[in-house]
Amino acid sequence: MTQRIDNRTKRREPTERVATFTAFGLAAEAKPLSPGLYVVATPIGNLQDVSFRALSVLAAADAILAEDTRVTKTLLAHYGITTPLVAYHEHSNDAVRERMVHRIREGQALALVSDAGTPLVSDPGYKLVQSAIEEGLPVTPIPGPSAVLTALVASGLPTDRFFFEGFLPPKSAARRARLAEIGSIPGTLMLFEGPHRLPEMLADAADVLGERQAVVARELTKMFETIRRGTLPELARQFAEEGPPKGEIVVLIGEATKAMHAAEADAALDGKLEAALKNHSIKDAAALVAADLGLPKREVYARALELAKRDA
Repeated sequence: MTQRIDNRTKRREPTERVATFTAFGLAAEAKPLSPGLYVVATPIGNLQDVSFRALSVLAAADAILAEDTRVTKTLLAHYGITTPLVAYHEHSNDAVRERMVHRIREGQALALVSDAGTPLVSDPGYKLVQSAIEEGLPVTPIPGPSAVLTALVASGLPTDRFFFEGFLPPKSAARRARLAEIGSIPGTLMLFEGPHRLPEMLADAADVLGERQAVVARELTKMFETIRRGTLPELARQFAEEGPPKGEIVVLIGEATKAMHAAEADAALDGKLEAALKNHSIKDAAALVAADLGLPKREVYARALELAKRDA
């Protein structure tokens, strides 16, 4: 039978360990935690971006589940936190996940962190959160830094609607196909990309999506933070000449304008008409294309006449 723990009423018995952390040269005692899984956002670069609540949870937890314990050690050492670290990453199997769930079921508080930013956003952890929820165990988010939102608010692109894709396929053909699929989404597109693939990804995006406004944000919150703005073709040319940059990268692509949508629609119409005119009369070609695209026959026929005269 699944043991359910009510985060509001049941508290753990105090342990001998006094959980502390250090900030601004002062030591602070962390409050005890109720049993459960705590999903903790950590800095994406600048260690000062961590919240006091995150520090308190990391200090008070029975263990910290880290994607790479070597990376997390740096953060913990900076703030004087001695909580034990446990490796939990994309290669962790079901047995590891079940052990973590068992520890929570037995009354422990576990903190889940990624290498940087908010866990589960293009990082492992989803299955663990899902397992905890299925067991009726509390899952508590500790919000904080996110590379996606940090890049968005500094991009200058619309923030009212956006779509996070994560990493595109590594092969050009698959990448172009996916760009074509998400290109019609109304809103700012947000991507992660590896430095070595950035130039070719931008070239593919420029070919598929055209003259859209775009931003390449690199090493956000770090010493060499760089935010490059321009159209996709402009950025593609720049990085083709400069070569792959270094560091963590977020790419943002603006929504197509009405003029772009109109141009794409006109190009699609012309392409279909030109293909149909090879095998049909102007009247028949216009009728076929109008039916295919759901457009008025009169407008399509007029465009077919223009194309026929141009090619005559």
